[in-house]
Amino acid sequence: MTIFKKIFTILFVLGFIFNLRAQLLDKKWKDIIYKSDDTWFATNEAKEIAENVLLYQRDIGGWPKNIPMHNSISDQQKQELIALKSSTKDITTDNYATIQEMLFLSKVYKFTPDERYKAAFLKGVDYVLEAQYENGGWPQFYPLKKGYYTHITYNDDSMVNIMELLKEIKDKSNFYSIKPSEQIVLQAKIAFDKGIECILKTQYKQNGVLTSWCAQHDETTLLPVKARAFELSSLSGSESANIVMLLMSIDKPSKEIIEAVDAAVTWFEKVKITGLREEKVFNAIGKIIDKKYFFDENAKPIWARFMELENNRPFFCDRDGTKKYTIEEIGEERRSGYGWFATTPEKVLKKYPKWKAKHVLVTPKVKTENQYFVVVAKDGSGDYISIQEAINNSKAFPYERITISIKNGTYKEKIKIHQWNTNIKLVGESKENTIITYDDYFNKINLGRNSTFYTYTLLVEANDVILQNLTIENSSGDIGQAVALSVFSDRVVVDNCKIIGNQDTLYASGIGKQYYKNCYIEGTTDFIFGSATAFFDNCEIHSKKDSYITAASTPKEANFGYVFKNCNLSANTVTSKVYLGRPWRIYAKTVFINCILGNHILPEGWHNWSKPDAERTCFYAEYQNLGIGANNSKRVLWSRQLSKKEIKQYTITNILGNSNWYENY
Repeated sequence: MTIFKKIFTILFVLGFIFNLRAQLLDKKWKDIIYKSDDTWFATNEAKEIAENVLLYQRDIGGWPKNIPMHNSISDQQKQELIALKSSTKDITTDNYATIQEMLFLSKVYKFTPDERYKAAFLKGVDYVLEAQYENGGWPQFYPLKKGYYTHITYNDDSMVNIMELLKEIKDKSNFYSIKPSEQIVLQAKIAFDKGIECILKTQYKQNGVLTSWCAQHDETTLLPVKARAFELSSLSGSESANIVMLLMSIDKPSKEIIEAVDAAVTWFEKVKITGLREEKVFNAIGKIIDKKYFFDENAKPIWARFMELENNRPFFCDRDGTKKYTIEEIGEERRSGYGWFATTPEKVLKKYPKWKAKHVLVTPKVKTENQYFVVVAKDGSGDYISIQEAINNSKAFPYERITISIKNGTYKEKIKIHQWNTNIKLVGESKENTIITYDDYFNKINLGRNSTFYTYTLLVEANDVILQNLTIENSSGDIGQAVALSVFSDRVVVDNCKIIGNQDTLYASGIGKQYYKNCYIEGTTDFIFGSATAFFDNCEIHSKKDSYITAASTPKEANFGYVFKNCNLSANTVTSKVYLGRPWRIYAKTVFINCILGNHILPEGWHNWSKPDAERTCFYAEYQNLGIGANNSKRVLWSRQLSKKEIKQYTITNILGNSNWYENY
């Protein structure tokens, strides 16, 4: 080989090595760990980086965060890191710190069984075990650092990452090449079980119903708390997803875990945002400088990072801690520099059906002589096999509440709760699987012009009735007027129910007060209609066809008609021209407050039903709604936007009365 060839070869090799090094430095530290080819961890390059990882580990066992450990370290920096070994400052599991370094060492150890890697890994395990609170949670920093860092931290999956580490260790899987002792395996199992207990205890109850988790929870009270100024106490559409994925990964889950997953999935379905597409705007060097949002009916569902604890309303924050309800209201830096929406719950919803098929809660057979509590079950394990039979055999005008517990199943019955069946409660085992269905419709009834009112699947004529955890369906199809639920009475609560039909789905009528909470109501034309004073709280109102949502017939003397608060108005993909309402009678009153109105809502919003006089007498109003359909610039002139003074009268107490009938049930 000539001297020129030797020089060329050396330069080529050096250039190749330099190029590989440059490619490596262009990568993020996390990506190197999680995305590198398995065989790469056998290279000298990986071993060189492992030396850096060992240097950065502190004596306590953890690592600081946001360190690109694949970058070269000078001799002076090495000495500085050695001097820091005994320091406990800024050691954390935040931003994948500690857990990712342990994984890196384990991957290198698989090909190069250097005992120093093993010792560092095991020291990391000891650190994680030591950092756990007695209640099962972990702080963001350990040793504890003043401020919000002491909170139990789900933010950025900090606690979930720890739990996944412990799960692999306790299950003795092959995920980590380094195998701890049996004693550590047992400690990991105990710590994992305590962590699951903490997760179950911190799942937030919204009006008594399990939902999801906050990014941070107080280490003592376990209640949701704030972190940074723009990270207010809230329900998280991002962090909650990986918590649920962890729960679903557990073999032989307990009843409590199954209930937690079921509740979270129900919540994810409830709060998902459809038809909204996010586009990132980049500068010349690839940095995000802005985010734009567009209507796109084909867009995948997204979830807000922060939602209000009381009503799931999405919100945003600037660094001053001021809550905003549109992303356009916050500054450019926070708008572009923070992830306000997430898609992670989608993987939960994809996995859930298969998981649920394996993990159905089995309830024991119940037989009771208690006249105030009876069970209906299709399989004969209860007191009755028919809901109507249970109602008919209940005490008339009872002094105490009668509860009829209905087990999962499809009950094809036409049910009537008679005037004398006051103080009765129908409660299903689950909203999704306790189904009451019938298929009457206008022409089938054929009793003249009033046939609609005989088409109900379930009719409530008694006062003080509660319907809970049920699907109430008119299954006749899109064939004209066909009522699913008809309510004529006073002080009726419908909680966590699905009311399914087409035209005239829900007949909320009479002169009484009715409360619909956490319900899903769907239909085509006038599918919420009638004369009642009805408060719809945190419901999803789903349109299946271009038509009208409400058709109120509010009496002239009534102060309120239909009030929708914190509701989500959704539609299928073929529906694009829907009115909020039209007046069945000319004094109709309907108000939408703090609701999300989809793009299917027409700009004019309301229709007069060819009744010009109704424009003077009806009351159609809105207040601080969100979504594309909330744009009020082209609303009909005879509708109105409520003022801050006017909205004060729209409290649940003012609307439904000074009573606890809608609170304590």
